[in-house]
Amino acid sequence: MCAEHQWPELPPYKTGLWGLCPRCGKGKIFDGFLKLKKACPVCGLDLSFADPADGPAFFVMCFACIPSAAFAVWLEVAHSPPFWVHLVTSLPIILLTCIPPIRPLKGWLVASQYFNKAEEGRLVFDDEPPKAS
Repeated sequence: MCAEHQWPELPPYKTGLWGLCPRCGKGKIFDGFLKLKKACPVCGLDLSFADPADGPAFFVMCFACIPSAAFAVWLEVAHSPPFWVHLVTSLPIILLTCIPPIRPLKGWLVASQYFNKAEEGRLVFDDEPPKAS
């Protein structure tokens, strides 16, 4: 890889939601459903910087799981259906609104970390001399 290579500035929503490398936009960053690869197979970007932690699960719980569970509770309170009705309505709704968005959200968070150059917070930078008191 040439050190002088200029990579295009790709916005996170164009790469992350599709699971593409945030630097080149071509390589896939996932190895399986949610496991990140160690590096991009196309440009070699080291993906060890990526740490979305529980971010994808948090967003899914807030924006998908809570409304889906609220639907199941409403169905139970309003109509008191037999158990099998929940199996064919509530369970599929919860599964379909909670599982598919996790991967695009994780990709978007990884791409956002790269795009915004997010890193762990530090009080003193390596290249900055300590301040005298």
